[in-house]
Amino acid sequence: MYLGIFTTYAPYINNGDTMSLKKIILISIFVIFLLSFPSHFMFDLFPNVLVSFFFPVNESIWEHMKILYTSILLGNIVKYWLLKHYKISFNNFSFSLVISSFSAVIIYLLIYIPLYAILGENMFISIVLMLLVYVIVEMFSYFILRFKQVRYINSLGYVFIIIGYVIFIYFTYKPIYNYLFYDTLNGCYGINEIICKEK
Repeated sequence: MYLGIFTTYAPYINNGDTMSLKKIILISIFVIFLLSFPSHFMFDLFPNVLVSFFFPVNESIWEHMKILYTSILLGNIVKYWLLKHYKISFNNFSFSLVISSFSAVIIYLLIYIPLYAILGENMFISIVLMLLVYVIVEMFSYFILRFKQVRYINSLGYVFIIIGYVIFIYFTYKPIYNYLFYDTLNGCYGINEIICKEK
């Protein structure tokens, strides 16, 4: 069913290789999903300021969005290498990256928050939803990579990626006091130990 969605458009030329854009998208989903697990524990293993910019520093819902955001960006390094290695034509890579990373956070929160309100925290639901979100955003990526080159938007793609991290960093060190930013495991907000002690 997933592969059938991609039959709307003619396949890209890949110079006779067995690899195709569809296969690379599927590999990308698998790679991003696998990267999500070490991403969850990076700050525990390497607790420093730089790591806190890219990986979750606590068990809050908001901090876990860094898992999606960063895993997608890292996974797209693999995707880019495969596209270049197999000489598969594509457009709008940075624009695709922006749409995938931002929409992953939005879609996840829109689905997860109602489920969280009804069922509470559930690891199985979180993991399944994460995989579903990766499938959805990589489908977006597939179609964007096949669109005609959007010069100006594409050239700004990496700027938006940085803006996304600026937002994450700000709320890591200046969290809002509501359930999205609340670390249910440690009973605190953000990364600041003083905030944890106060709460």
